[in-house]
Amino acid sequence: MKIPFASVARPWAALGCATLCLMVSAAASPAFAQEHHGKHAAPHAAAKAPATSTKSTEDMLPPLPANKSIEQSMVLDGKTLHYKVTVGTINIRDSKGKVAGKVVYTAYTMPGNNRPVTFAFNGGPGASSVFLNFGAIGPKHLDGIGNKHDSASGPIVMSDNQGTWLSFSDLVFIDPIGTGYSRSLVDMAQTKKLFYSTDPDIHYLSTVVYKWLVQNDRMLSPKYVIGESYGGFRGPRVTYYLQSRLGVGVNGLILISPYLNPMDESNGYINTPIPWMITLPPIVAAHLEREGQLTTAAMQKVIAYDEGPYATALIAGTSNPAMQQAMIQKVTQMTGLDPTYVKESGGRFQTESYLREAWREQGKIGSIYDSNVTMLDPFPWAPYQRANDPILASIIAPTTEAMVNFITNTVGWKTDAPYHTLSFTVNREWDRGASLRAGSVQQLRDAVAADPGLKVFIGHGWNDLSCPFMGSVLSVNQMPQALRDRIEIHEFPGGHMFYTRQASRVQLRKDVMQYFNFH
Repeated sequence: MKIPFASVARPWAALGCATLCLMVSAAASPAFAQEHHGKHAAPHAAAKAPATSTKSTEDMLPPLPANKSIEQSMVLDGKTLHYKVTVGTINIRDSKGKVAGKVVYTAYTMPGNNRPVTFAFNGGPGASSVFLNFGAIGPKHLDGIGNKHDSASGPIVMSDNQGTWLSFSDLVFIDPIGTGYSRSLVDMAQTKKLFYSTDPDIHYLSTVVYKWLVQNDRMLSPKYVIGESYGGFRGPRVTYYLQSRLGVGVNGLILISPYLNPMDESNGYINTPIPWMITLPPIVAAHLEREGQLTTAAMQKVIAYDEGPYATALIAGTSNPAMQQAMIQKVTQMTGLDPTYVKESGGRFQTESYLREAWREQGKIGSIYDSNVTMLDPFPWAPYQRANDPILASIIAPTTEAMVNFITNTVGWKTDAPYHTLSFTVNREWDRGASLRAGSVQQLRDAVAADPGLKVFIGHGWNDLSCPFMGSVLSVNQMPQALRDRIEIHEFPGGHMFYTRQASRVQLRKDVMQYFNFH
C-alpha cells in the first residue's frame, strides 16, 4: 500500500499502490506509495511534529525474540499444502559494522528441490508487508478488508487463500525499518540517514534479500521480487541493485499498482495533459462498474479515447473552443458526473475534488484506492476533505489485529512491542528528495536491458486513483519494443488492492503462473 505523504492533501498510495503517503486521520492524503500534489494541505498533516528523542528504539522497546518456526497447512484447489512459517530478524549494519537496525520478515517455505523464492515489499513509505501477505499472495487470507461495507471492528476471519503463490514459490514478506516489528537501533537523525531515504532504503532492503538467501542456503534458487504501490517503486530499484551491485540475478519482477513515475503528476494545470490522461480512465471505470458495464472491451474504448481525442483536446486547450466543448460533452457522458461540475473542471479531474463530487449528494466520500468504496463524510461543508480515506479508515485495525495474533499467538514469536501496519513516523520523516522524484522507470529499463532472462509483470486495478494504471501504460509505451516484449501489463476489476476481491486475486495467480511458466 502507498501512504499519501502527510505534507499534501491527497491520499496515500498501497497500502500498497499497493500501494499506500501517510495517513493522518484528518489528512486528505490517503496513499502510501505516491507523492501527491493536492492544492490544499490538510491542517493536521501540516502541523509540526513534536521534537524527536535522540535515544534509539532499542533503549525504549523490549528486545525482539529469536527466530521461531511452526508447521501449518492449507487446502488449495482441493489439495493440501504443508508448509513452514518462520518469523525472524536480519541485522542491518552501518558503515562501521555496528548493528543499526533489525528487519523482521515472515517466510513461508515448502519442501522441494530448487523451489523459486519470492521477496515481497509493500509501500508507503511506511507500510508493512501485511497487505501482500494476508491480502494477496500468502497462504492465509484475511476476509472483509478493502471492499464495500467492511468494518474496522469486524470479526477477524482467516481462510485458505485460493490466490496464494505458495504452491509454486516460497514467500518472504519483508517489513522495512519502522514498519511491522522492524526497528532502527540508532537515533532519529541516523535513522533518517540510514533508512528513511530513497537510495539507502533500496540498499539495505536489497541486503536483506541477499542475507536471507545466504542464511537459508537459497542463493541458487530462482528469485522473484514483488512490490506493491511504493513497493512497486522499490521493485525495479531493488532488482537492479541486486543485479548490478550485490551480484544476485532476479528471474522475474512483479509490480502491483506500482508508483513508477512521480513526475506523471506534475504541471497538469500548466503545460502537460499527462496527469489528466492518467486520472480519467479510473474515473470512467468506476462509473462503468456502478452501471454494471465494466468489461475489458469497454475499457479498451476508454483507453483509445484517452490516448486519442482526449489528449488532443487537452493539448489544444483554449486554442480550439469547439474541440474543448466536444471533449467536455464526451467526458460528461463517460463519467456520469454532473455536467456543470465537468464544465467548470474543464474536463480535467483533480482526484480529491472528484472523490467528494461523485458522492456529494449522498453525503459520502470515495476512496482514492477504489472510488466505489465510500464512507459518510463527517465534514461535508469543509472546502477540502478533512476525513481519513474510507479504505484506510477500515483496514488498519483488522490487519493489525490479524497480524499481531498470527505472529505472537499462532507462530508463538512472543513480543508485546507495537506492530506498525502503517507508520506515520516513517512517512513524516521520509526524505522526498530528487532521487524519489526521479521515479523507477530508468531502473526498470536498465534491469530489463541488462538481463535478457528477466521478465516483468505489472498488475493494476481499474478503479485505482492512487497509482492509476495509465501511468504504467504510458511509461511502458515509451520503451523500446525489445524491452516491452518482456513487460506485460494486466488490469483487473477493483482498485489499488484489487486482490481483496477473490475473483481478481485468483486471476492474478493464474496470470502470473502463466507468464512465468510456474506449473
